[in-house]
Amino acid sequence: MMVPGQPASAIAITELPLLSDPPVDLIVVGGGASGFFGAITAAEEGLAFVHVLEATSEPLTKVKISGGGRCNVTHACWEPGDLVTNYPRGGRPLLGLFSRFATGDAVAWFADRGLELVAEPDGRMFPVANCSSAVVACLKQAAVVAGVSLRSQKVVQSLERRGAAGFLVQCRDGSSFQAQRVLLATGGHPSGRRLAAAMGHQLVPSVPSLFSLALEAPALIACSGLALDGVHLSLKAGGQNFQQTGRVLITHWGLSGPAILRLTAFAARALQGDHYRGKLFVNWLGMSSHNLVKQSLRDLRHHQGRRTLGSARPVSNLPRRLWLSLLVQVGATADLRWADCPARLERLLFEALVASCYSIGGKGPFGEEFVTAGGVQLGEVNLATMESRVCPGLYFAGELLDVDGLTGGFNFQHCWTSGWLAGQAIAKGLQLATGSDQTR
Repeated sequence: MMVPGQPASAIAITELPLLSDPPVDLIVVGGGASGFFGAITAAEEGLAFVHVLEATSEPLTKVKISGGGRCNVTHACWEPGDLVTNYPRGGRPLLGLFSRFATGDAVAWFADRGLELVAEPDGRMFPVANCSSAVVACLKQAAVVAGVSLRSQKVVQSLERRGAAGFLVQCRDGSSFQAQRVLLATGGHPSGRRLAAAMGHQLVPSVPSLFSLALEAPALIACSGLALDGVHLSLKAGGQNFQQTGRVLITHWGLSGPAILRLTAFAARALQGDHYRGKLFVNWLGMSSHNLVKQSLRDLRHHQGRRTLGSARPVSNLPRRLWLSLLVQVGATADLRWADCPARLERLLFEALVASCYSIGGKGPFGEEFVTAGGVQLGEVNLATMESRVCPGLYFAGELLDVDGLTGGFNFQHCWTSGWLAGQAIAKGLQLATGSDQTR
């Protein structure tokens, strides 16, 4: 029991016995965001025995380290129709899920349990304390209050369907548990995919999402550290064209930043199919009129002819380092006077400003991707309840499903939503099966 006034960080979640006989109501495999949310919801809806099996020594690790230790809980995108546009895979099917539990519901859920969230100008929402430990403490305390039990360092080795008796859950250390229902919420870890496949599910192969791009562009890489807003990107890969506009960061290997991460998320499978090769076209001036850019170049030739290409650039807010790299890119010298700039070179400079073409040499070198595309096919899941259509009594939540979102809190929002829906459905289903509400 929770002691009044006891800090959440000091709360110990009840340990699960080594053998559950008779079967417990629900075993959740995975102590991450979606697993905790599903377990808490099921317990709050009346299930007496809800247990979480976590493979590591500490649950909610990804929550703790996310957002640089701040935890981007969700995004201030309030309409389900707008929210689904931020999911490269699973967007349309998610509309029904978000119509039942979306951003506003998540914000209210945390507020009801003492955690206030605040939106930053870009829409990302963080705890007021600006620390992920506040989110972890909130979830742990909610689990204790609801009566959820946790067993850490329990690596689930296999699941076995036992008909009306439910499931037998066997762990690597030899312990076994019986459960009427099982919720798989193992995130992107291969173990969850293996368990789902063993229960008859076809899985979409896993590929990285949300990564930077390595470019074969020495002149551009010399501008490492520059960040530009409003850059328009067009990527050709896998016979498709993908576009994004936004903030871009030039790195010592290529390009990163929010617009690049969004671009690679939507193009993840096309890029993987092309072995992370392709062509990237960059309009450094974004939405600027092409006619205005051409006029600026002409004005430099006709009205500032004495100045050199290196000292006078056509767009004042274009960083000088980037402009000098574009000169190198087209083979121009910085000391050439504008009056001596031939029309051919003027055309090349125009193309470099609005349609620079770079060859993609692969992903960024540091394994930056922290979201994967792929998982359990959505067509094999009843998305109204998150129950398997292949194996009744088995449920899914979180990143194990073939759903992935952009950066900015969207992946956590899917975890909250799918966990909540699964917990609700499991509780109601078991209560109907027994003919009455279960009590602790």
